[in-house]
Amino acid sequence: MTDLTARLRELQAGDLPVHGGRTLAYVYDSGLAEVDAVGRAAVAQFAGSNGLDPTAFPSLLTMENDLVGFACDLLDAPPGAVGTATSGGTESVLLAVQSARDARPEVTRPRMVAPDTAHAAFHKAAHYFGVELVLVPVGADFRADVAAMTAAVDEAPERTVLVVTSAPSYAHGVVDPVTELAAMAAARGIRCHVDACIGGWVLPYAARLGRAVPPWTFAVEGVTSISVDLHKYAYAPKGASLLLHRTAAQRRPQFFAAAGWPGYTMLNSTMQSTKSGGPLAGAWAVVQTLGDAGYERLTRDVFEAVDRIVAGLASEAGLAPLRLVVSPDSTLVAMATDATCDAFTVCDEMAARGWYVQPQMSYAGQPPTVHLSVSAATLPLVDEFLAALADAVAAAVAAGPVTVDPDVAAYIAALDPATLSDADFDGLLAASGLVGEAGGAGSGGLALPERMAEVNAMLDVASPAMREALLVAFLGRLSTPTRR
Repeated sequence: MTDLTARLRELQAGDLPVHGGRTLAYVYDSGLAEVDAVGRAAVAQFAGSNGLDPTAFPSLLTMENDLVGFACDLLDAPPGAVGTATSGGTESVLLAVQSARDARPEVTRPRMVAPDTAHAAFHKAAHYFGVELVLVPVGADFRADVAAMTAAVDEAPERTVLVVTSAPSYAHGVVDPVTELAAMAAARGIRCHVDACIGGWVLPYAARLGRAVPPWTFAVEGVTSISVDLHKYAYAPKGASLLLHRTAAQRRPQFFAAAGWPGYTMLNSTMQSTKSGGPLAGAWAVVQTLGDAGYERLTRDVFEAVDRIVAGLASEAGLAPLRLVVSPDSTLVAMATDATCDAFTVCDEMAARGWYVQPQMSYAGQPPTVHLSVSAATLPLVDEFLAALADAVAAAVAAGPVTVDPDVAAYIAALDPATLSDADFDGLLAASGLVGEAGGAGSGGLALPERMAEVNAMLDVASPAMREALLVAFLGRLSTPTRR
């Protein structure tokens, strides 16, 4: 056991740190060691419990109902609102789309209308469930364009089963005009989902603290469902989200039952059948530990960190090459660079200084950006963060903007992602620098560079379809069995 524990620590040494406030993507850190300990202990205690059958493990049902009740109170849900615990935001979104589709069995070619800033999980749901995804460009403020969304719905209102909004959108951290969009959807008898996976557990406390938060909860008439992640700003262990519906009738199509086989009658409330009780118990334990007072305190901390970062971008001379893309409504910050440097190099330079910030590709004429998911644990480190960011920007300016070899760009442009061969995939991987010489590209030997700016720049010149094809090929090369 000692040897295995040591090996696990050795493996984990190459991972991003999940605590300490320096990883501003993928993880959400309260900075409270005692809260983390409570969550981990609960995960371990219930890791073997199976959420497949709530009558066999009633403890899980009790915890799920407690969490849904807490969320209903937080999100202004009316009497009769219901909810389900899921494995994460993507599953919550998938179920929102699936239940909207299945609530309209008479619609043979269902569609949903979403701003083009809606999370990629909606693309996944469209692909899985055969729902046409109609993407509508957002306005100059990066929020959903109500008139354009309305026009898109009215192109085929009889086939539209869902209108999508975000609170906030992931890429830019702003809240869509939910009031107007929900009213539009309701007037046409269409469901309106609010993706609040990021904001659901932090924006209500922000409003209590007096911050200006656009309305988006169930207090808005016409909102029929909301997704909210517990493993984000509820600071719970990974693997916990909630999908809430305004009524039990609206949730019913989400459930799946199958009795037409010789085994047990399958009955599922989520995409999963067997599921560990660990993440649910971890979330329940953390929410019980923090409560309203704890979340209000953590919300105050995270928004103070956001405000200080935003103020630093505006006032510190060393950060002049950076600009705020849009003033954030929530805890997500997007920054673009001027022509003296590039976002991808800034991200590399931050990594070299012990900070992980997330690169975002260009889209619809908007440049690449540096993305921050700020946590409460970052607050004590804001001055250090801003100093590191200024150093990173200076280094990026000194290096100059990263460029893509014209021959590589031409090679990418000449390929059709729909008809790529294995040889084409290998050529793309080699051109990207993601495949090493050892063993040759065809054997799958990977050489992961420590600095990703050139790779990201190459991905950025590719079309979205080509980028997807390249990354699918890369994932296929990464996912190779370790044989004894």
